[in-house]
Amino acid sequence: MLTRLSLLLCFFFGWNTETWAQLSKEFKVEEKYGFNLVQVDFNIYKGTSKISRHIEDSPVKISCELSKVNILPDFSHRIKDEVLYSELIHRNVESENLGKSLSYKLFSSQNNDFDHKWMVNLNSNYLYALNFQFGIGKAYFDLSHLPISNCHIKSASADITVDYSEKLANSVKMDTMHISINMGTLQANNLNFTNAKYMVFEANYGSLNLNFSERMPEASQIFATVGAGKVDLQLPHDNQPAIIKIKSTAMCRTSIPKHWKDIGDKTYVNKSYDAKAENLLSLMIDVSVGSVTIR
Repeated sequence: MLTRLSLLLCFFFGWNTETWAQLSKEFKVEEKYGFNLVQVDFNIYKGTSKISRHIEDSPVKISCELSKVNILPDFSHRIKDEVLYSELIHRNVESENLGKSLSYKLFSSQNNDFDHKWMVNLNSNYLYALNFQFGIGKAYFDLSHLPISNCHIKSASADITVDYSEKLANSVKMDTMHISINMGTLQANNLNFTNAKYMVFEANYGSLNLNFSERMPEASQIFATVGAGKVDLQLPHDNQPAIIKIKSTAMCRTSIPKHWKDIGDKTYVNKSYDAKAENLLSLMIDVSVGSVTIR
């Protein structure tokens, strides 16, 4: 009987210790003047993240819920040469080996399986350059209403979703959107609203699902590279001038709509293709092992 009581007490206090370990933190930039660009550097090793617009007047606000905390995030910001630099870093100091990290990726089915939750809020009144790095988890970017000049996202094994949910185009010209995933899936929707000159998407092992829901307003070059996995590209109906060059091996299956014209050297154009079109979409797709599907 005493043994059972001891076990129950251990379970109770152990459970409460883990519950109490959860911690909510908020980091906020109060400055509103003295800069014309906001550089956001965000580097976390684990968690589920959401990046979107908020209606508060602060240029950067980051909220998080942390569990099993043994080190707090490091947040800093400064203004130099009319640029507001804001940086959050949360390093991995837990004794997680590679096997455990992979088990999170392969077997976790709920968001809270990744322990930490992050909310990054930005303001539509400021111009942003984004630099995000993720370890394990999931990240959702809703870039509606946000003026973005550059966007760089790097993931070790976090699945990434990028969207313009309200279907409002970037109000400034973006130079480059670059998303690189070591292992995982990229779901990129409404890419026609990025207003980006260059888009670069990479996955060593995984899937690139790229969606263009409407015509591009201006010309853009897109590069999609996968080591092992797939590229699934969805374009608007033939009213978008497009040319696609595919680099693949014998271990890659390719599916191209029949009405696209093969002009040689694994290069295809649609019915609206015009080499001088002001909104020409030029794509280079490179898949070593897997499949390429154009819809």
